[in-house]
Amino acid sequence: MALLPSLRAALPNATIWDAAELASRDPGFDTRNFGASALVRPRDVEEVAALVKFCSERGISLVAQGGRTGLAGGAATSQGQVICDLGGLNRIEDIDPFTRVAIVQAGVTLGALQEAAAQHGLDPGIDLAARGSATIGGMVSTNAGGIMAFRNGTMRHRVLGLEAVLPDGRLFCDLTRVLKTSAGYDLKHLFIGAEGTLGIVTRVALRLDPVAGASATALVGVPNAASAQHIVRHFLTSTSARLTAAEILWRNFASLMQQSLNYASGSLPLDAPCLLVLGLGANSIEAARSALEGGLAAIWEEVGIVDGLVASSEGQAAAMWRLREETVEIERAHPMAPSFDVSVPAGALDAYVARIEAGLKKLDASYAPYVYGHLADGNLHISLNCEGPVPHERHEAIEDVLYEGLREAGGSFSAEHGVGLEKREAYERHADPVKRDLAKAIKELIDPGNVMNPGKVVG
Repeated sequence: MALLPSLRAALPNATIWDAAELASRDPGFDTRNFGASALVRPRDVEEVAALVKFCSERGISLVAQGGRTGLAGGAATSQGQVICDLGGLNRIEDIDPFTRVAIVQAGVTLGALQEAAAQHGLDPGIDLAARGSATIGGMVSTNAGGIMAFRNGTMRHRVLGLEAVLPDGRLFCDLTRVLKTSAGYDLKHLFIGAEGTLGIVTRVALRLDPVAGASATALVGVPNAASAQHIVRHFLTSTSARLTAAEILWRNFASLMQQSLNYASGSLPLDAPCLLVLGLGANSIEAARSALEGGLAAIWEEVGIVDGLVASSEGQAAAMWRLREETVEIERAHPMAPSFDVSVPAGALDAYVARIEAGLKKLDASYAPYVYGHLADGNLHISLNCEGPVPHERHEAIEDVLYEGLREAGGSFSAEHGVGLEKREAYERHADPVKRDLAKAIKELIDPGNVMNPGKVVG
């Protein structure tokens, strides 16, 4: 079978690229994303269904892709596979400011939805550094979290309903627009976090939230995560303003960022064991700044704050956020550095970081991990200060240090980046065995031909 001519005959109006065209394009975060033999960009859900049916009937592996910002290899492809690029499904179909619900196609970027919702004083209630390229379909498929998950939940909590093309080409449509529905199995959750292994999400109904009129940012130096958590709890109980972000940076990560971003010594309060980036929303910038200043002053000595600064301008606030968001600097300093994404119960953060630092040094005395993440929900990102890829046996040993006891404590070896290819072996070693058996049974039931994104998540 000549794949490209057959695809063009079956989908004459879709954009189709061959392997040579793919090789000349930017694959996104993961260089393996464009390893496929062809990419098809359907214009609408009917063309997605036609592509899925085409591949299913011929036993061709199909991998859905959105903004290609994934960090776990969930969109990686290889020769013989076909990419379903959802960039053509990029319409915001409806925003209802009264019910605070948006109906969007899968290829809509988070940034585009944020801008459209903001015109109604609303927000999707979720935010990521990759907001300009991450798509709603991809975020649903990986159950993305981000900096507001502690207040608003992950994508699983934002999705009211969705539409997805099944592996046999049928359309699953449950575009519920209401919060309360108790009508049997809530099957939309099968597709949230499934990374395209059970079907391709094409449309989503999302909850929207009112946004504060203005926001303020502070950078606070603290002795440890426990101190930072006391600050977070203080602002969560505030009635004058709303905590919108609480990001923690351990010293090693903060020092790398300060050096890489050429921040002058003394320009920001950076000399502390941990840094906390706080965001607070209120009706005006003045009210938000006042609430931050007053709140920090009230607990300064009680929680042992080392230093702190409330941003006095948008530029200063942006500089604080760059410390947290410009994580590409790790990759520049350590190409292909091994990176990990865990959830740790909130009360165990300091003990966890101390344990992994000691455990990693036993593997290699030079290891000094970069640790940062979403303090209020316990989601930590960890990168090693070495170039990758590391040998397979060493990678397993590193994972075992990082993941030991997490499941038993109520945490997770994969917080918000998904399983993809990168954590497949960790999934087999660290996920609950009964959960793995059930997941495999569901995959075999819905996709018996193993056409949809094979080799990811469940194998």
